[in-house]
Amino acid sequence: CAWSIERPPGDTAGCTFCHTSSEERCSTCHQRHQFDPKVARHAEQCKTCHWGKDHRDWEAYDIGLHGVVYQVNKWDPKQFDWTKKLADADYVGPTCQYCHMRGGHHNVQRFGTVYTSMGMSMADRGAPIWKEKRDRWTSVCDDCHSPRFARENLQALDGSVKDAGLKYRETFKVAEDLIKDGVADPMPKDLCPDWSGQHIWSLKIGAYHDGPEYGGKTGESGEFRMSNCTDVERLCFESVGYFQTYIFKGMAHGSWNDATYSDGSFGMDRWLVNVKQDASQARRLAALEKKVGVTWVPESFWKTGEWLDQLTGPYIVKNHPGKTIFDLCPDPGWLDTHHAPAEEV
Repeated sequence: CAWSIERPPGDTAGCTFCHTSSEERCSTCHQRHQFDPKVARHAEQCKTCHWGKDHRDWEAYDIGLHGVVYQVNKWDPKQFDWTKKLADADYVGPTCQYCHMRGGHHNVQRFGTVYTSMGMSMADRGAPIWKEKRDRWTSVCDDCHSPRFARENLQALDGSVKDAGLKYRETFKVAEDLIKDGVADPMPKDLCPDWSGQHIWSLKIGAYHDGPEYGGKTGESGEFRMSNCTDVERLCFESVGYFQTYIFKGMAHGSWNDATYSDGSFGMDRWLVNVKQDASQARRLAALEKKVGVTWVPESFWKTGEWLDQLTGPYIVKNHPGKTIFDLCPDPGWLDTHHAPAEEV
């Protein structure tokens, strides 16, 4: 992700250890020095990677209803017999593995929903593309609950994510209008280049906001920044990347506190207010400067600095003038947001 790509290696060591050292290896879950299925069936095996602000799985599970059942009973072999396989209703409560690897199936996504589309985007949640996954979700829940109960909880999740999407769209619109009206400080052109080597607004992801006011040409895409950007942009990103994630993960795992009080819906409320407040102050200041004839020149610390000079964007501009990371990596695969299929955009 951009917050890893844009920074020097030491700055994102935690990202690297999960996403390169551990990802998709047998020993990630089975432990290199034990390799025992009894160990791999414990929910804690997922904890090392699947927790934190932007993928709040462990926290949502641990303090949710199912996690409490697990923590209270996991020491009792009558309730959790770890010698048993992940078969129907073998345990008194579900673990991460029970739901996401039902029956021992190692394709975790088979019993999950696609992360961003179902959790952080305004997807048509009744579209046929989702029906198979939602039916699978319900089939897992009805090991212990009724199908009606499972579908009602999915419906509650849908409602919460829909409301979160409304808040984010309003937050995004406030930030977008600042950029379009040229009163954001700094504007994309006033920053050091993003990790791709461009000066396009960081929230212009995908080719769906064409226009020079965003800093790019028609069809060009911005890249997420989590550093060296306006406070409004950072708040906007955190609103969807963190707090909307809390809501989605909380509702999916029965963690009502996460979904509401613990920076879920209440957090999105606060970030929306903060963005509005910042935008209001920026516009008033711009109006005053115009009235008294002040021409604002952005500070040089937005463009260069001892740490900024270590970022990927400045490196590309310095060593490969006129190029972007997409020129240097003509088949970037998962890096390629410029040419994502229309259904993903």
